[in-house]
Amino acid sequence: MLHARPELGLNEHQTTELLVRQLTMSGLEPRVLPRGTGVVVDVGTGSRTIALRADIDALPLPDLKDVPYRSTVDGVCHACGHDAHTVMALGAAMALAKVPKLPGRVRVIFQPAEEIMAGAREVIAAGALEGVERAFALHCDPRLPVGQVGMRSGPITAACDLVEVRVSGPGGHTARPQLTVDIVDTLSRIAVDAPALLARQIDIRAGFSLVWGSIQAGGPPNAIPSEGVLRGTVRVLDHAAWADAEKYVRAVVRDLAHPSGARVEIDYERGVPPVVNDEASVTLMRQAVATELGPHAVTGTSTSMGGEDFAWYGEHVPLALARIGVHGSALAKMGDLHQGDFDIDEKALAYGVRVFVSTALAALTASR
Repeated sequence: MLHARPELGLNEHQTTELLVRQLTMSGLEPRVLPRGTGVVVDVGTGSRTIALRADIDALPLPDLKDVPYRSTVDGVCHACGHDAHTVMALGAAMALAKVPKLPGRVRVIFQPAEEIMAGAREVIAAGALEGVERAFALHCDPRLPVGQVGMRSGPITAACDLVEVRVSGPGGHTARPQLTVDIVDTLSRIAVDAPALLARQIDIRAGFSLVWGSIQAGGPPNAIPSEGVLRGTVRVLDHAAWADAEKYVRAVVRDLAHPSGARVEIDYERGVPPVVNDEASVTLMRQAVATELGPHAVTGTSTSMGGEDFAWYGEHVPLALARIGVHGSALAKMGDLHQGDFDIDEKALAYGVRVFVSTALAALTASR
């Protein structure tokens, strides 16, 4: 049902209603977040609280799968597995609700708007992390087989910022570039030279990356345009380097544009910090998974340069984000994350529930 009825960030109304209904039927008291989408529910009571987080929004992509459960919403689908994350967390909440005496409180957070980087801060502003000792989350990994969980300490995803560079001049004839500002040449120099120069100014261990995704300028081949635009993303794995990234980008771009005489406007939009997994939380989760699923279920995972707004939770509490395997023999084709043919083997859902439950119980009984 969730896969067939995907909803974009901050519009997850049907998903929210479904979650409230299912959680209420399990004897729980869910709370809808102030903006009307997303749910927080406490299971159990006590002085200790840990959080489990799932994201619930979809992507503005067409569903290309020929399956009975394909999206019924044109141009929208769950191409990142958020529906699977939601089911795993819902199953964990329902299972924990049946435990007679939980050794504390498990706060299950069904977060809206992860894809547009708006939901995590709404959750935090609503007080959902108050009193929480640790937070845990799972993300689908189509490279891992069902039954395996990938974990690592330290950075697991990157900070992600957006940058737009707009250069302008009087325009002119391509026969006389010396009489005007050559916007195309200026844009090209910024596009090629800025990433290389920044790589020499920022510690290579920070994992800094500037990649352009769009360059637009001009029309007629014999006319120098009066304006051009570059758009791209800045990604970095180190908190300190992320704090300084905007300063470096602005300085390098202005220095490159200056000799041309072009006017430069730089719009730099800070996105999310990197997700930096807490070593103690990862160790706790690794032990819980090994106990629940067997040592063979635990595997390593690489750092991704993708962004993930679970990072904002890490500004307040220790956290661990793990990757759960969803690749299985039941799939004819599954695609990759953020592709319209992305799919999962649904056997992974039960594993996700078990990982969440075992991790929650282990965290609540671990020594402080």
